[in-house]
Amino acid sequence: MSQTPTTIEPWLREILRCPQCKGELTDSTGAASADTPSGASEGSDPTTDPVTAPATAPVTELQCPTCRLGYPIEAGVPVLLVDLARRLG
Repeated sequence: MSQTPTTIEPWLREILRCPQCKGELTDSTGAASADTPSGASEGSDPTTDPVTAPATAPVTELQCPTCRLGYPIEAGVPVLLVDLARRLG
């Protein structure tokens, strides 16, 4: 399945939590893609930085800062499975 940028309904976004630690998830508009070589430096991109990303940017991943896991969003549905999450740097 490919990852397509999408928006999550605000009511749903408020109740989503990390399945591992039950912590709050943060929105990410830029996830590492499969065609990015590992070890490649991406630099500072204002469109992928959650702090400076435009408010209208679609969410591509939900991240747990505590567990350091990124959960993909596929076809508009957050996939909150620890086994399918990617490790964050």
